[in-house]
Amino acid sequence: EDREPQGGGSSKQDCRLYVGNLAWSVTWKDLKDHFRSCGEVSRADVIYEGGMEGARSKGYGIVEYKTSEEAQQAITELADSEIHGRRIFVRE
Repeated sequence: EDREPQGGGSSKQDCRLYVGNLAWSVTWKDLKDHFRSCGEVSRADVIYEGGMEGARSKGYGIVEYKTSEEAQQAITELADSEIHGRRIFVRE
């Protein structure tokens, strides 16, 4: 897989973004690919009912960048962009 493990020392709250209004079909790979244009994505997760990948999506996800500057750029550039035909919102 192309995801880094959770936990590590580089995990900073100001590098983490909430992404809402996701289509149920969006996967963590879709999120990572979409947000990669603003910097190095260290982790992307779609939140599922019951916490299990493959269950129904709750319609939101978390994207974590290596730096807070990249995260801020993503808020500016990717807010109101579309993934799988749905307009998403992005915030800290």
